[in-house]
Amino acid sequence: MKKVILLLAVIMTSTWSCKEINKLTQFNMDYNDEITIPATLGIDLPIDIWTPNIPTNSSSTFESNNTHKDLIQQINLTKMNLTINSPEESTWDFLKKIEIYISADGLEKKKIAWLDDIPQTGLKSLDLTVSSDDLKEYIKKDEYKLETKTVTRQLVSHDTKVEIKSTFFVDAKILGI
Repeated sequence: MKKVILLLAVIMTSTWSCKEINKLTQFNMDYNDEITIPATLGIDLPIDIWTPNIPTNSSSTFESNNTHKDLIQQINLTKMNLTINSPEESTWDFLKKIEIYISADGLEKKKIAWLDDIPQTGLKSLDLTVSSDDLKEYIKKDEYKLETKTVTRQLVSHDTKVEIKSTFFVDAKILGI
């Protein structure tokens, strides 16, 4: 009986320890960028907007989290928020839908976030639905690009500056473990 209790204690301790070690190998990477949605000439017209190359700084982020890009197991987008910065009075009411794609050198474009029916409720900030796809190959690159595809529901007479905030969850192995 004592052996069974001891065995259970060892199993419970090792399970707890593995979970704690796994937490040490998980972290978030946050990125901020800005796009400009141009004034529109029509309604229901698709508009494509590319960001400039976005440096990932992944090597230094991985190093500061005691890992390396070769030890990354998975990277997922967990949050993407779009906030209108200007003009001050602008809201998302003019937009019907939005899709965001990621691309990087040597990799195919992939849809990572979207919102298909944007409500006309005066919102200045949108949280998009995000893909569960593994994006490690994109984030391990030195830089990536975002392509934004929008469809408007109203004419817009001014350019709209939008801040894109993205959070990627990284699951990696710690160096030496």
